[in-house]
Amino acid sequence: MTTHSYAGTALITGASSGIGAIYADRLARRGHDLILVARNRSRLEALARRITDETGRSVEIVTADLGQAADVRRIEEVLRTDASITTLVNNAGFGGAGQLLQSDVDKMQEMIELNVTALTRLTYAAAPAFVARGQGTIINIASIVAVAPEILNGVYGGSKAFVLAFTQSLQHELAGKGVRVQAVLPGAVRTEFWDIAGQPVENLPQAWVMSGDDLVDAALAGLDQGEVITVPSLPDVADWHAFEAARAALGPNLSRDQPAARYGITR
Repeated sequence: MTTHSYAGTALITGASSGIGAIYADRLARRGHDLILVARNRSRLEALARRITDETGRSVEIVTADLGQAADVRRIEEVLRTDASITTLVNNAGFGGAGQLLQSDVDKMQEMIELNVTALTRLTYAAAPAFVARGQGTIINIASIVAVAPEILNGVYGGSKAFVLAFTQSLQHELAGKGVRVQAVLPGAVRTEFWDIAGQPVENLPQAWVMSGDDLVDAALAGLDQGEVITVPSLPDVADWHAFEAARAALGPNLSRDQPAARYGITR
């Protein structure tokens, strides 16, 4: 059983398998009670039993499809009204590996609804309560395609770029209010994601593929170290800092009253 003191309740979406299930295990061992949200009730029940048996923590399960607006609103209400919730892990999402113009546009819309809309609404439900209490943690699972969208499907990359930008904006607004914010940018992880995306993980160079356990453990270590953006595979964090510095350097010239001289426009 866990020896950690009570750390409040963590609500985790997409919690029935993969990264979400590992977060559930790790956060329970850190002293959190859990609210686990996913579509697959039988998997949730099995996970809840195991975690309770191994850690003694209370685990509530909520069956919901966050691609459906009514289900999103049910979880929003939980986040607004349950004052025990101290952590939100926005993990639910799906991806695609196919070329953009060969993708089903209806499926791409479903991806946006889950990866972007649901994540945004749940964050908006949780953040005001966290600010009011002066504490809370929001963990958003993004992807390396947020900064390298050419690797996989373009809509997937766009949805994860939103998660990254949204998290950075949250950090800017919530800094100093007691709320921790983190975006996690996994590379390839050995989960069911790849089967759903249509690219079996066995087809990838295995030197690219991290285990889910290592991914979550690294992400939580990054959270403990105060990282806002965590890229678990990146050997030298100075590379990320250089990337961010280059982005910041663009700032003074992104909006000016005249076009750049290279365009040759004179008045």
